[in-house]
Amino acid sequence: MQATKNGICWRLILFFCVLLGSSSQDFGGQTQFICTSVPKDMDICAATLQNSVPGEDLKTTVMQLRETVLQQKETIMNQKETIRELTSKLARCESQSGAEPGDARPGGRRKEAGTKNTMGDVSRGPADTLSQLSQTLQSLKQRLENLEQFSRSNNSVQANSLKDLLQSKIDDLEKQVLSRVNSIEEGKPGLRNETEQRGRVESTLTSLHQRITDLEKGQRENRPLDKFQLTFPLRTNYMYAKVKKSLPEMYALTVCMWLKSNASPGVGTPFSYAVPGQANELVLIEWGNNPMEILINDKVAKLPFLINDGKWHHICVTWTTRDGVWEAFQDGVKRGSGENLAPYHPIKPQGLLILGQEQDTLGGGFDATQAFVGDLANFHIWDRKLSVGEIYNLATCSSKAQVGNVFAWMETSLDIYGGASKWTFEACRQLN
Repeated sequence: MQATKNGICWRLILFFCVLLGSSSQDFGGQTQFICTSVPKDMDICAATLQNSVPGEDLKTTVMQLRETVLQQKETIMNQKETIRELTSKLARCESQSGAEPGDARPGGRRKEAGTKNTMGDVSRGPADTLSQLSQTLQSLKQRLENLEQFSRSNNSVQANSLKDLLQSKIDDLEKQVLSRVNSIEEGKPGLRNETEQRGRVESTLTSLHQRITDLEKGQRENRPLDKFQLTFPLRTNYMYAKVKKSLPEMYALTVCMWLKSNASPGVGTPFSYAVPGQANELVLIEWGNNPMEILINDKVAKLPFLINDGKWHHICVTWTTRDGVWEAFQDGVKRGSGENLAPYHPIKPQGLLILGQEQDTLGGGFDATQAFVGDLANFHIWDRKLSVGEIYNLATCSSKAQVGNVFAWMETSLDIYGGASKWTFEACRQLN
């Protein structure tokens, strides 16, 4: 009986020692084990209690140990739940080529790290991709027609040979697109290599854009530096233009431009100006099914513009820090006004002005779903509020029209990236 009792006591002592050791390791404490000699015929439990702690203190220690074990168990369960959530998110990121567009506020979203989809971060089905390729090919053909007219008028043998080469490459691209259509209709397994096919097509398109751009450089001497337009044929996260100089601090402003787009939903972001610490210092955006908006210091005003009909439209927005008063003009006519748009907040200097993309970070963080699609020209900025008459002169291409005193539309003022193209501006010629 004495041996049985001693065995039970030893097990209890070992159990408490294990718990104490586990608790000390978890909380960075130091564990110390003390061995005490006990006479052979003496009760081990009585000797242990006599040489360690009183009975009441032992009970308190046991309760504390039990509470510690329960807390650790709860912590482990929470960590397991967190691991499951992270594993699920990682699986979704790996299974998708890009993030799905959501209802987050413009400029407020950040992308998950992953492989860059250079054809744009917006998921596309085969029909959408073919439509985008078709638009790009049409744009390239249009530019080639302009080059044909130029080469005929200048008798340039080199221009003709380059034009023939580019036409041949476009024909090859059309064959690739046709082959892809046939594959879709017949359901061939070759579509499993869609990523590789898209990469080859993108590489060819980039090469074509570069060759045409090089060829178009020969025309610059024959036209004024402000008579051009920028074309963004695809909704991507890599086509944009960067203004070479920053904006000054401004307590009032007027922004005007010509736009042509039939993109849906939303024409995207014609321009965005970001400064350190504020990506939405000055932004014009029409995103998703929302109306066009202007953001100043991340404060928003909705604008009454309707421009996605495939026709050229002239738009202007004026603003002053005093009471945050703004006005919106389309085609020379005032369409709306308001106040309390970032009142008494001056536009900050030392930022980056980007055409065609919305910045989530200074100079980057582009999102294909917010990219501008269409044509843009005669983009000007003033550090004052223009009068109604001055805006009307701009919209009607009057000889009295002024150029921006902060930024004036000039080819030499821009750096162009990703295949966005420049060619002769048309809107004013159609009006005259």
